[in-house]
Amino acid sequence: MISHLSLGVSDLKRAAAFYDAVLGELGFVRVWTDATAVGYGPPGGNDALALKLQPAAVVPPGPGFHLAFAAADPGAVDRFHAAAMRHGGTDCGAPGLRPHYGDTYYAAFVRDLDGHKLEAVHQ
Repeated sequence: MISHLSLGVSDLKRAAAFYDAVLGELGFVRVWTDATAVGYGPPGGNDALALKLQPAAVVPPGPGFHLAFAAADPGAVDRFHAAAMRHGGTDCGAPGLRPHYGDTYYAAFVRDLDGHKLEAVHQ
């Protein structure tokens, strides 16, 4: 359904360091880099997420929007959250079960350095 998603960032080097760390914990890697953007996806694959440097202030989407990444197991969710905290992210929901979403829905929520809401989830 969705081929890829792009997010605007205010500082590409800082954002790339954050995403290298958090997405690395989920098994995703930087698959391309240029002077104004970077792309992430599975090793050896195409990008599913691009970060693009914005010349003006970055305004993340408002309430109701978040980007969820699939995690291979609950430990990957834990590592994603810990990496986000180490690299300047904001906690929006510590790792744990979310039974209101499903009996086996294990997730963590963070905001990146530009305020984009992210989730890592294992079901």
